[in-house]
Amino acid sequence: MWLTESLWFEIGIVSILFALGNILMGHFEEQTPKIRRVAKYILMLLLICGISTFLGRDVSMILLASFIIPALYIHAYYLPKKKGINGWTGEPKSKYYDFRKWNKDIFSK
Repeated sequence: MWLTESLWFEIGIVSILFALGNILMGHFEEQTPKIRRVAKYILMLLLICGISTFLGRDVSMILLASFIIPALYIHAYYLPKKKGINGWTGEPKSKYYDFRKWNKDIFSK
C-alpha cells in the first residue's frame, strides 16, 4: 500500500525538513530575500533527488543527515565563541544583524 521506492519519498523528506525549518527557525531569516529561500529549497531538492537516482537512497539520506554537522559547528561553536552571538536565539540582535549584514533599522520601511 505505502510504496517508498519512488522519488516522492525524497521529495517528502526534504519538504518536511524545510517546512519544519521555516516554521521553527524562519524568524532568523526575516530579511533574506524570498527568492533566495525558494532557490535554496529547490537546489537541495534537486541535489538529494539526483544523488538518490544515481547513487542510491542510502547515500542521499546520509548526505542529508550529514548537513547537521556544519549547523552544529556554526551554532554551538562559531557564533558564540567567535562572534559573541547566542547560536540558538540569535541574541544580541544587533550583533546578529551585523553578522548577517542586514539593516538594523527595521522600522524604516
